[in-house]
Amino acid sequence: MRIVLITGISGSGKSVALNVLEDTGHYCVDNLPPALLASLVDTLVEEGLESLAVAVDARSAQSLATLPAAVERLRAQGHDVKIVFLTANTHSLVARFSETRRSHPLSHELRPGQNPAARRTLIECISEERERLSTIEQLGHVIDTSELSANKLRAWVKDLVAAERAPLTLFFESFAFKLGVPLDADFVFDVRALPNPYYDLTLRPLTGRDAPVIDFLNAQPSALDLMNDIRVFVEKWLPSFKTDNRSYLTVAVGCTGGQHRSVYMAEQLAAYFQQSERVILRHREQ
Repeated sequence: MRIVLITGISGSGKSVALNVLEDTGHYCVDNLPPALLASLVDTLVEEGLESLAVAVDARSAQSLATLPAAVERLRAQGHDVKIVFLTANTHSLVARFSETRRSHPLSHELRPGQNPAARRTLIECISEERERLSTIEQLGHVIDTSELSANKLRAWVKDLVAAERAPLTLFFESFAFKLGVPLDADFVFDVRALPNPYYDLTLRPLTGRDAPVIDFLNAQPSALDLMNDIRVFVEKWLPSFKTDNRSYLTVAVGCTGGQHRSVYMAEQLAAYFQQSERVILRHREQ
């Protein structure tokens, strides 16, 4: 069975991701206690279902510790298990809860001996949830949704789930430093030292995927040198991540606005590595 576990911080888009998976034919279950995962899989296998998506969150605090072992048992039984961890910075989460006027799931929990009138603040709930899920975050692929629209998150989840089973999937992601560094990045490379096409009025409306911008940067020795340095670095360390049984590695490339230099560099690197690796290319600001 193909199993996708969606987990992460409340407000980071778990419902959006689960809806995407439901639309692609997965049998979906929201807020399942990890202790019930194995029995659910057994039941659905008996019924002949092939694709399952499960959302797990911090409300299952008592059984969260059993999730890593449950995942390993399922994989040992031959099931294809992917884990997607969604997160966002605290500022974005607070804004989302304010916009929707919904309460945080942990706000209804009381600490031992706590007066019912003295509930956690939203910031305290987010902090507590991050702490509870800190070990789970290391199990799968992290997606930082701080600067993502719902439509872009849907597309990224589809790409991730569609990825063929391979020893490691290599992500190249462009971004704008002015909007923050992606929280899901394993490596971050800064290409702001390169000549900026933005200052050429004919190139400003274009992106790093357009031929005139590509030609402009290809003509810059510094761009080619930096590209080669990043390529050599990734090639050198990629085997170590594979032997460490990593499933995903995210290489983020940033420039000022996330439109020209970072897009160009991510595109070129992805084109090079996809000749030998499973590669997914993403542009956060486009």
